[in-house]
Amino acid sequence: MSFLTRRIAIDREIGHVPGHGLKPTLGWPHLVALGVGAIVGTGIYTLTGVGAGMAGPGVLLSFAIAGAVCAAAALCYAEMATLMPRAGSAYTYSYAVMGESVAWIVGWSLILEYTLVCAAVSVGWANHASVFVRDVLPGFPEALLNGPHVPGGIVNLPAVVIALAVGGLLSLGTRESATVNFILVIVKLTALAAFVIIALPGFNAAHFEPFSPNGWSSVGAEGVKLGILPAASLMFFAFYGFDAISTAAEETKRPERDLTIGIVGSMALCTLIYMVVAAAAIGASPPAEFSKSGEPLVYVMQSLGHDLVARVVAGAAVVALPTVIMVFMYGQSRVFFAMARDGMLPKVLSKVSAKSGTPVLVTLLTAAIAAVLGGFLTLKEIAELANAGTLAAFVAVALSMMLLRMREPARPRRFKTPLWWLVGPLAIVGCGYLFWNLPVKTQTYFLYWNLFGVLVYLVYGRVKSNLAKL
Repeated sequence: MSFLTRRIAIDREIGHVPGHGLKPTLGWPHLVALGVGAIVGTGIYTLTGVGAGMAGPGVLLSFAIAGAVCAAAALCYAEMATLMPRAGSAYTYSYAVMGESVAWIVGWSLILEYTLVCAAVSVGWANHASVFVRDVLPGFPEALLNGPHVPGGIVNLPAVVIALAVGGLLSLGTRESATVNFILVIVKLTALAAFVIIALPGFNAAHFEPFSPNGWSSVGAEGVKLGILPAASLMFFAFYGFDAISTAAEETKRPERDLTIGIVGSMALCTLIYMVVAAAAIGASPPAEFSKSGEPLVYVMQSLGHDLVARVVAGAAVVALPTVIMVFMYGQSRVFFAMARDGMLPKVLSKVSAKSGTPVLVTLLTAAIAAVLGGFLTLKEIAELANAGTLAAFVAVALSMMLLRMREPARPRRFKTPLWWLVGPLAIVGCGYLFWNLPVKTQTYFLYWNLFGVLVYLVYGRVKSNLAKL
């Protein structure tokens, strides 16, 4: 039973060979852009409406609660990422601190998180892109713009196309992808700034009453959870993304400095952006109205009579939402890569292209899976299940940080989580509470996913890992 607790060394790699290493090409501006690119996306462009439908104006508190939990987790990530600047994120930290079996479960949860986020954002992008498709190609079949959950729908073709296109771009190289991401992030933030500036003159404080029509937590029709806390569990999807930065640790030029700036900086910036944009949207339009739209910010602009601006916002989403897919697909491929390099998954998945310095095969595999999921599932279902995987990873990172602080208090650390004895437990309790407020169906699916993962580990990972051969 030693396989349950065997651990990799914190200070050195185990079983890594030439052709399976990543090139350090990124600086802190790239990392901040990666974080902003991942965080500011479907959450603000699309899920704002869903959250407002669940919590009313109280969705502002939902954002604040989810942001506070993520902030605590971000500090834990910053310490572990600078301590172990390798690909793999929470999976790698868990492997070094808590052992192989826990690391497998965390890695398996990360696979769920990143793949589903790619699919969810593909669907969010498709909601905006479909508007332009209908205008440019009025005869385009509606059955190819919606998945089977919509009457008459067959497949969400735009979601499939964007997932595959981003996968192709990532295969070209990390620095090239990061540069494209940087440019698109500027486009995205400019559009959101324009939205706030134009929405503010129409601000009406009456739209904030009643502030919390469904209370902190309640049950609506068909057992659907409503209120501020269930909305926070969903809005949590809108905040994470900084964890994808930690997967870039091995490709960072100065990880001891750049990772801290990227993780903490992007989290602080995005929390401010979310609160301002959500407040402007609610002030300009009653939440009960724009919550029914798949493009809430576009709806708000249209309700104010700014049709041209509405199209600009929709266009910016079409251009910029792929940055979210790009960052999470990047993160997913690096988790796959790290697990394969450790022998936990087939070694072929850790093969790096000599030309681009990227794991091309695993990147394209991630794109294919995301394309299939995005083509056939709804945004809300995908986002909630992705949240379950992320919450598990956040708990693992906070626990790893705390255990290592107690086990090796004298170990040099480039970044130290302030008040670690408080921040760590807050991250764990907060994540646990958000998980509790996810739909029961989501919790059940997450359990099934991990039971299947345990079976895969017992059959393959347990006997094939590098440590099993030592």
